[in-house]
Amino acid sequence: MHEPVLEGSSSGIVGRRFVLRSGRQAIGRRADNAIVVDDLSVSGCHAWITNQHGHCVIMNTLSTNGTFVNDRRIHEAVLQHGDHIRLGQAEFVFLTRERDSPASVSWRWIALVVGVLTAALGIAAWWFSGSP
Repeated sequence: MHEPVLEGSSSGIVGRRFVLRSGRQAIGRRADNAIVVDDLSVSGCHAWITNQHGHCVIMNTLSTNGTFVNDRRIHEAVLQHGDHIRLGQAEFVFLTRERDSPASVSWRWIALVVGVLTAALGIAAWWFSGSP
């Protein structure tokens, strides 16, 4: 994934991905928004998301039902990978990379390799120090 996305996680939008292109994009129920969310709890123009060089900021635009990031009502917030966003009753996850991407999987592999090497060194030390 090269550009950040909002991935729908509530009824009616589960799995839908909205790419956050560079610049400012409006999110709301009206058809003239860059990201259209067909949900009556979402205002006509509910929020803006600005993507500048991969850094995304969400801003509430005086919506009726509010904008929430990680269950906290916000006026403006910098988004981080994995943040949960709610516009009215429409819910999304903000992603800057694929779930279980190489960035997160590589740490698991490093931990596994370190564990195996530690065990191997322990066995080698035991073998050379006192085996009959």
